[in-house]
Amino acid sequence: MVSSRREMDRVQDLQRIEEALTAAANVLADYTPGFIDATRKSGGDPVTEADEKVDELLRELLPGSGDGWLSEETVDSPERLSADRVWVVDPLDGTREFVEGIPEWCVSVGLVENGVAVAGGILNTVMDQRVVGSLETGVTLNGAPTAVRPIEQIEGAEVLASRSEVRRGEWDHFQDGPIIVRPMGSVAYKMSLVAAGLADATWTLTPKNEWDVAAGAALVTAAGGTVLYPDGSTPTFNNPDPLIP
Repeated sequence: MVSSRREMDRVQDLQRIEEALTAAANVLADYTPGFIDATRKSGGDPVTEADEKVDELLRELLPGSGDGWLSEETVDSPERLSADRVWVVDPLDGTREFVEGIPEWCVSVGLVENGVAVAGGILNTVMDQRVVGSLETGVTLNGAPTAVRPIEQIEGAEVLASRSEVRRGEWDHFQDGPIIVRPMGSVAYKMSLVAAGLADATWTLTPKNEWDVAAGAALVTAAGGTVLYPDGSTPTFNNPDPLIP
């Protein structure tokens, strides 16, 4: 009975995520990737009007009473630390690709409960890909059930790697195999493709923030995959410092 109630509640969470992603898609329809004006944040990362508008919209649509909020484009508040449920959001993960017209970016919505990423939704409007799911319900790609690809050997596995890491030569060791390295932007988008069974794995040693990976962690896990830190530990979320070293 408890499990059934939890599943019913989770279905409502997923409906909220779906509605928020649809609303975000409507906002993004007003922008043409590759023809976007951007400014620079203090750390040097680009930010656009689209980032800010989607962030404002998601904050309006997602949190319920008592829910916490953590977003790349919102000033962080310690109030979230006392919340059991926290929405961890990146309104546009891969803003640089969005600005340059490279179709490797996404809206990333994660739901965390007591430190665990339990549900998520990732939307790439250019590629017409929407990956949504939860630990209780599994994962869908554009409404159809999906899961991680079964893999019996490392040889030939398709691994999605950061474009910047590939440019720096960090993946040169694998030029002759055994894996196939595919450069791609947006860690959230890469994780969604793994969850959807469209790639085998993704990996990075570059520090990320919780909003980069919360949705993807929920989706990969819900799709039957595993998400680990380099030391082998399992990710936890809603920490005082959202930076994942």
